[in-house]
Amino acid sequence: MFTDTALLTVEEMARADKAAAARGVPSLLLMESAGMAVANAIRARFPRRPVLVACGPGNNGGDGFVIARLLARKGWPVTVGLLGDPAKLKGDAKTNFERWRGPVKTLCASLLETGPLVVDALFGAGLARDLEGAALDVVEAINARGLDCVAVDVPSGIDGNTGGIRGAAPRCALTVTFFRRKPGHVLYPGRAHCGETVLADIGIPAAVLGDEVSPTAAVNGPNLWTIPEPAAEDHKYRRGHAVVVGGGAMTGAGRLAGRGARRMGAGMLTIAAPAEAGALYQGDAPGNIVKPVEAAADLSALLEDERYNAVLLGAGGGKGAVLASMVLAVLKLDRSVVLDADALTSFADDPAMLFEAVQGPTVFTPHTGEFSKIFPDLQGDKLVKSREAAKRSGAVVVLKGADTVIAGPDGRAVVNTAAPPTLATAGSGDVLGGMILGLMAQGMGPFEAACAGVWLHGVAGAVHGPGLIAEDIPDALPAVLAALWDDGNEE
Repeated sequence: MFTDTALLTVEEMARADKAAAARGVPSLLLMESAGMAVANAIRARFPRRPVLVACGPGNNGGDGFVIARLLARKGWPVTVGLLGDPAKLKGDAKTNFERWRGPVKTLCASLLETGPLVVDALFGAGLARDLEGAALDVVEAINARGLDCVAVDVPSGIDGNTGGIRGAAPRCALTVTFFRRKPGHVLYPGRAHCGETVLADIGIPAAVLGDEVSPTAAVNGPNLWTIPEPAAEDHKYRRGHAVVVGGGAMTGAGRLAGRGARRMGAGMLTIAAPAEAGALYQGDAPGNIVKPVEAAADLSALLEDERYNAVLLGAGGGKGAVLASMVLAVLKLDRSVVLDADALTSFADDPAMLFEAVQGPTVFTPHTGEFSKIFPDLQGDKLVKSREAAKRSGAVVVLKGADTVIAGPDGRAVVNTAAPPTLATAGSGDVLGGMILGLMAQGMGPFEAACAGVWLHGVAGAVHGPGLIAEDIPDALPAVLAALWDDGNEE
């Protein structure tokens, strides 16, 4: 079960709030703590200046009244604009409206004409419809004027569960959320509207996770997995023998994948490819073993040696019947398998054939276009689609992108946030497939290997910095691994 980096849906967060109240934490105290967290974050990041606190008709607006009161107490010039009738406020929101001693204006876009810092306390994560009326006018004016905006919980208009935009949403410089983040904070396009996201402790007991709420999604990170470290008694065979099935024409993909697998720690690496390409693969790296493989029968014969324990297909293999037959042959064996690109789209006419063949530890690594070819009917947000794809196929699914999602057949899902935009370069995905292969060759389970590979891939790209090409990613891995192992040993 996920804990510290858990992502809670809007419904799960509501249950956490109720569970905290049941454990003796008053909801009014939670609202006060939330408002204080936002006010403190604002004061830490912005100089004192005029502020418009835009309050909605529910608890998010109640947080706004707390923020207004606390900022005014510190000498900030505060204007409060309320969406709706103050007489209709209820519960804790009404209490904090009454605690605010200043005037309350009717919320409208004209309140933005002085260019204030805007606190978006309109709706938060619970919005169930598109923005409209004055709320829409205000949000559009914030964006048109380029005003600094701070969101309470989630920028209004962002769906907390999916990251989708309901009509419009402010582009915020800062978002302060509470207890645990929501999927809408880390999935695009919502993530692009959050700016810096601060997670504040407002007094909800951590024990509610597992007792009243059992999250099945989390943000990717080293707390979720452990990278195999070489032991003193290890030898190359104990660290796994990975196989990359490469193509005869497009050899770059297989070579990049092989380099990723070796840098990731696989003890040995064999590239199985058509004989005419053998010299290219061998000349690329003297540590590569190269075996001639033309068809499924050749690959099956090679894999009779059980020391070949993990296989990657799709790195330049060429879409079609030959590659599909190789995939089916490998899936019959007791091996860890990574399927990328053409190894997946070769089954576009009959995806069920592929899914029925999945028996052992298998990872699919499609980008959005490849995903749509083998799961053409799946709808919904990225978490929903990835989970359903994993359940349907029996494989761990890595749906790649700026917000890569890793989903397992058991319903677990992880969103990766550690990835720079420079990874959008040819061959980057081939390296990722090889890295996951290298981890599975060393005995990691498919879900953990996929999560670790995706995270390390992103961090390696960030460590290299601008000018990144795919070849740079494996070369950045040693420093990333060294830092990760040092941190783990210190603990």
